[in-house]
Amino acid sequence: MKRFAIFISLHLFLFLLVIVYQAQSSEWTIDRDETLSYARVSGEVTHGDNLNFWIRAEDDCEKVYNTFTVYTYEKPGDIKQLLNKNIPIKLNGAEITASVQDISPFLMGYRVHLSLGSYPIKEYVYFLKEFYDEFQKYEIEIVDGLNFTASKYFDIRNNSWKLDKLVPSVLEANKLCMELSQEKL
Repeated sequence: MKRFAIFISLHLFLFLLVIVYQAQSSEWTIDRDETLSYARVSGEVTHGDNLNFWIRAEDDCEKVYNTFTVYTYEKPGDIKQLLNKNIPIKLNGAEITASVQDISPFLMGYRVHLSLGSYPIKEYVYFLKEFYDEFQKYEIEIVDGLNFTASKYFDIRNNSWKLDKLVPSVLEANKLCMELSQEKL
């Protein structure tokens, strides 16, 4: 009974957290550290799931690494076997894969960091803007695949992000990266 009460309390807390932050979910975070800069936006379904655009100084700030995070309450004993594997997803309904980059304990579950790849920054960002403008959504769903059952690892398998401010946010992160490169000289 105590576990059930904790389970219900946690889900109620997460639900309230989503509602409180819903208005802020399209806010972009743009920052840098010693080696890279990034632009990040929080998810619409699960606020803590981020869509990230990493720009590294060692790439002369010319590539963008598109990643996203997924929080899962599921705790299967073999979750670490997903590390460095490609798992099936749907991006606005199109079937592709995402590479699992990191899995780390977080709150009462795990945070899984997945990569969609790296691309030339300007071409990719403008492509993504047109893609978003056409569909008016950017939604990722983790789906079942060959020898992979999504529900075993992920309790919430879909999220969406607002990309209305994508271009100015990534261009600002790119500017931070270039400043970082100049500081290294």
